[in-house]
Amino acid sequence: MALIKSISGIRGTIGGKPGDNLTPVDVVECTAGLGVWMGRKNNNKRVIVGRDGRISGTIVSNLAVNTLLSMGIDVVDLGLTTTPTAEMMVPHLQGGAGIIFTASHNPKQWNALKFLNSDGEFISARDGQEIIDIINNKDLEFADIDHLGTYTTYSTALQYHIDQILKYKHINLSGIRNSNFHVVIDCINSTGALALPPLLEALGVKFILLNDNHFGHFAHNPEPLPQHLIELSKTVVDQKAHLGISVDPDVDRLAFVCEDGSMFGEEYTLVAVADYILGREKGNTVSNLSSTRALSDVTAKHGGMYNASAVGEVNVVLEMKRTNAIIGGEGNGGVIIPDLHYGRDALAGIVVFLSLLAEKNISMTQLKSTYPSYEIIKDKFDLTPEINIKKIIRDIKTAFKNEKLNDSDGIKIDFAEGWVHLRKSNTEEIVRIYAEAKSRELAEILISRVKSVI
Repeated sequence: MALIKSISGIRGTIGGKPGDNLTPVDVVECTAGLGVWMGRKNNNKRVIVGRDGRISGTIVSNLAVNTLLSMGIDVVDLGLTTTPTAEMMVPHLQGGAGIIFTASHNPKQWNALKFLNSDGEFISARDGQEIIDIINNKDLEFADIDHLGTYTTYSTALQYHIDQILKYKHINLSGIRNSNFHVVIDCINSTGALALPPLLEALGVKFILLNDNHFGHFAHNPEPLPQHLIELSKTVVDQKAHLGISVDPDVDRLAFVCEDGSMFGEEYTLVAVADYILGREKGNTVSNLSSTRALSDVTAKHGGMYNASAVGEVNVVLEMKRTNAIIGGEGNGGVIIPDLHYGRDALAGIVVFLSLLAEKNISMTQLKSTYPSYEIIKDKFDLTPEINIKKIIRDIKTAFKNEKLNDSDGIKIDFAEGWVHLRKSNTEEIVRIYAEAKSRELAEILISRVKSVI
């Protein structure tokens, strides 16, 4: 059981004792912290909220909404929606802030409050710390009976989101419609089941839905990794589909399955989308330190410049703005297209990817073979009280002092033949250790070299 406060939001497991888990007490205090922060930041007392399909979603949402109303803050409730939809709706509905109730890829016992600023972007680390300080100091204040907030709902947010994607300048609608694509979608029993059908219908794509009801009762671990996509892979082959699509519960991460049931690779979602966009508009790209080198290779092929950020969507966005990047994201299947909004967006990623596939007029496996081939290992271990992560990083720095090192987020070692990145997770009490090389065997050797120091 856990309660984690970080730049990725207030995240925890449902049940247990306040302060150790995401209990009703913690939901109220954390929401009130956002309310106080809003009052200090601006005079806009409107918050846009939405949630994914988690079992606890209604409870958490109701607690937070009523807390905001009790602070004199107006609430516009999108109900069941996606994270990128909520991000787009904050500025569209002129909100002063937003909250998305989702624990993203975490299993069903988790939920979270992800805070957005008035631009619909995740709040900065500085603002996040200010909110945490308000919460910890219990510097909270509520409105009197004559100044309570108002509550309204908004039911057309998903359609607005889809309409904006269909207007994006680089997509090839006619190419997609003429390709007669047949796809299988794993909706993980969450809001992808609401967002993807109208999107694909607008594109003229034939589709089969898996896990599209029993909201919150996730059919498998919701992180879109190969070991969790066995049913999707089998169905793609059985139905002779062109591809399979996997999204996480809040639809900001995207992974594809090839026509033969093999994994396209979540790391290559962003690579393929960037390849398509950079082929139409010269520009720069950004991904985080734990993402594949293939994006750097593809960016160089198109004459652009690649830069890496610390892990976390807010860090990627900051680096994209700094370098004026036209495409960016994270190797976990997160695609950010700033012409639409500065947030990971699986719906936008799907449309751009299908545009690429239609233009190339080749199979998924053939498309994958056109990109630089790297193998990535994503390992982790529990962060227990006896583990001193700072000492581990110091030891690694000493052991690999002759290699290229980056300590902006944990420690990344760039070897000539690949890289290893070790860092504390923003969302779980674990330490992640990733390695990438031209072969899995070489990646395992590199990760073993670093583990031997630990």
